[in-house]
Amino acid sequence: MADVLLIDAHCVLCNRLAKFLNKRRSKKSQLHIYGIDSEEGMRFIEGFSESIKEADSMYLIRAGQPFIRSAASIRLLLYMRWYYTIWYPLAWLFPLPLRDGVYRLVSKYRHRMSNQ
Repeated sequence: MADVLLIDAHCVLCNRLAKFLNKRRSKKSQLHIYGIDSEEGMRFIEGFSESIKEADSMYLIRAGQPFIRSAASIRLLLYMRWYYTIWYPLAWLFPLPLRDGVYRLVSKYRHRMSNQ
C-alpha cells in the first residue's frame, strides 16, 4: 500500500505544500495526498489514537505508522527528488522542541492566512 499524506484541504498553505510536493516528487515515490475531511482521510484518522487525532497537524502515514508535525514534515523529504532527500539526515539534528515550535508557529500563521 502506498503512503498517505493528510492535509487540511481548506488551508491555503497546505494546498501549496501539496502542489510543491507533486512538482518535486521522485518518480518512484508512492504518496497519495487527501484532505483530512475527505472520506478517505476520515477512514485513516479513525484508526489513530486519541492524542494523534486531536493534533492540529498534517498527518503522514508511512508504512502504516502515523507521523505528525515536524516528524511528518521531515519524512516528506523522502518522497522528493534526490537533491531534497539529502537534507533528510540533517533535518533530524534540530531538537524536537525547536522543530515542533517552528511547526506550531507556521500552523498559527496558516490559520490566519486561510481566514482571509
